[in-house]
Amino acid sequence: MRADVAVIGYGNVGRRFVRLLDERKDRLHADHDLSVRVVGTSTRRAGPAAADLIEQLQFSDARLRVVVETTTLNIADGEPAISHVRAAIAAGCHVVTANKGPAAFAYHDLKAAADAAGVSFLAEGAVMDGIPIFNMVRETMPAVEILGFRGIVNTTTNVIISALEDGDAFGPALARMQAEGIAEADPALDIDGWDAAAKAAALANVLMDGRVTPHDVDRHGIGDGAGAAVRQAAAEGRRLRLVAAATRRPDGTVTASVQPVALAADDLLAGIRGTANALVLETDLLGQVAVCQLGGDLTQTAYALLSDLITIRRRQAPRAAALHRTL
Repeated sequence: MRADVAVIGYGNVGRRFVRLLDERKDRLHADHDLSVRVVGTSTRRAGPAAADLIEQLQFSDARLRVVVETTTLNIADGEPAISHVRAAIAAGCHVVTANKGPAAFAYHDLKAAADAAGVSFLAEGAVMDGIPIFNMVRETMPAVEILGFRGIVNTTTNVIISALEDGDAFGPALARMQAEGIAEADPALDIDGWDAAAKAAALANVLMDGRVTPHDVDRHGIGDGAGAAVRQAAAEGRRLRLVAAATRRPDGTVTASVQPVALAADDLLAGIRGTANALVLETDLLGQVAVCQLGGDLTQTAYALLSDLITIRRRQAPRAAALHRTL
């Protein structure tokens, strides 16, 4: 089966995804009967406009037409990523994205539009890179209700907190993260907790049927005072971590938070240091289920896009079988 793919937002993640397609082309063909052709890329500075690229893809004769959305997060309202997803769905294209905005700001509307159009809207790469949080719950935990979660989902702040535990000062630790490319030149999105809030909102919406945006999250980041808080926690036999969490109230509404928490030393999240991330799901039937990622980079995020593409391919098999039975 041939898939034509348009990539919107051709930065580091988009480019790594395209290279990964080439690196895994034989495996995709052998294991999934899938041949992928990238028909075009679009950025703010180069290539056709996103709308023009989607229109071009709309008239492709490929069995699968997929828009891969990898623009950067706009924490104000999730745009233009949300509009890109809407336009792709309206054109009859499947969509996969590593951008947190669509799931954090408009998940239910986009999912409903995709269902009505008979296409998929998937966002595995929005949280914890390629670790299959959404896929795991959707595919391997049927009939299980997610009651809540808590986790460490922002790499920059976790690396800084680990450095503070090792005796570094906040400023030098942050500067080193910027020099290594882990933190942005303007790290406010990470330090102020916005990135973690967007991920918390996405998790709450997808896993718990929440109606949460990043602006609804009770958000507290870390700053120059984090060093003292880390030392105070250590003096009490605890470890400070920036924890993203969500829970369901008795009235059914979902609330989410991001805040520094002094965790007991034997808490699983207390042992998550450096570039590691972890998420603990509270479920009704399985109790607590934890997933850890010991390190992440561009390849893991690009893989999340690839795994969603394979999920879309797998979803075609039942349809093809049903069509064959009617002939």
